[in-house]
Amino acid sequence: MNAPIILTEHIRDMDVADIALVSAPELACLLDDLAMQKAALRRIEDKLDAALDRRYGPRAAQRRAEAGKDAGTVRFEDNGFIVIADLPKRVTWDQDKLRHASEIIRTGWGDDPADYVKTKLEVSEAAFANWPRPLRELFMPARTVKTGKASYRVEPLKGGL
Repeated sequence: MNAPIILTEHIRDMDVADIALVSAPELACLLDDLAMQKAALRRIEDKLDAALDRRYGPRAAQRRAEAGKDAGTVRFEDNGFIVIADLPKRVTWDQDKLRHASEIIRTGWGDDPADYVKTKLEVSEAAFANWPRPLRELFMPARTVKTGKASYRVEPLKGGL
């Protein structure tokens, strides 16, 4: 049996209600087509990003150096166009070293580390599920459950189609 051929371009002008009526094999075909298009666009975007970095990276690095910074946004002109080159700063902190520094502030300096360091309390959902009922009930008022965006995959049955 031949699999139905339906592509994303076929549904471009269809209503959501009409798309929902498409057969499962056709939905699987649409999802495959969309995945291939996304992958192709990612490859094009990666190439374009690499080309932009090759063309403008050295100039942007020079501008940042002139400004005395190793990250951030710089602007410069290229043939009548303004190029805005951004190099975001991604800072990470070693949690153990932060705890140690916070303890020095508290015990050694007699100051409140909360004035300098944000603390985020978290509870593992797996641990929460295994806690005894009284402990879960104590924490329940602090717990909010939200859902993300639903996602679906449509695949042929093993041995089918």
